[in-house]
Amino acid sequence: YQDRLDALLEENEGRGRRDRLRMTRIHDLLVREGFDGSYDAVRRYAARWRAARRKDAGEGAPAFIPMTFQPGEAYQFDWSHDQLEIGGLPMAVKVSHMRLCHSRFLFCQGFPRETMEMVFEAHNRAFDFIGGACCRGIYDNMTTAVSKVLRGKLRELNPRFEELCAHYLVEPIMCTPAAGWEKGQVENSVGLMRKRFLAGRTKFASIEELNEYLLERAVGWAKSQQHPELRDKT
Repeated sequence: YQDRLDALLEENEGRGRRDRLRMTRIHDLLVREGFDGSYDAVRRYAARWRAARRKDAGEGAPAFIPMTFQPGEAYQFDWSHDQLEIGGLPMAVKVSHMRLCHSRFLFCQGFPRETMEMVFEAHNRAFDFIGGACCRGIYDNMTTAVSKVLRGKLRELNPRFEELCAHYLVEPIMCTPAAGWEKGQVENSVGLMRKRFLAGRTKFASIEELNEYLLERAVGWAKSQQHPELRDKT
């Protein structure tokens, strides 16, 4: 089935970014035609196929994430760990941060853990509030998303995380290890939340109360702050 897989990959590369099929879908198509190999075998072959195409095209230079963005183009996502008092008890709260790259709007929510279910819920809440998803999501190499870091920008992604991105038609972009500037906006948002949102208040009756408070503060901050590039907008 190698020739058939090559044809599917070639056809997929010719599609627009939002129309491209995930590897899970390509594997399904092969299975319907009689292929009995694993999804991992297809994913690994596709990674080698893309790497060979880049090499043949002379794209040996390092890849970089752009620092300017169009409306709806991308968001940056990260977690922070904060010590708060919830229901009268000390608790290490995991706070999800989603920063829209064009508008700079920050959506953050607290969770008791940083599991895959919490990753799903963090994205569900953010996209529901924003009213849609961006074309691309920029992430670090968090273990809930990346199973293995390969060369350059190549990653073996967690299949469940791939399903999340496929559901929302988001193309996941993983940062280079130790290159925090590639998602500098969301890195800065962690300090922003602690300095602007949580300064003077670290006690909440519940995580639900914390999240209502974080959303209220985030919206208030966004309405009051001048955009760093579009000076006539907040």
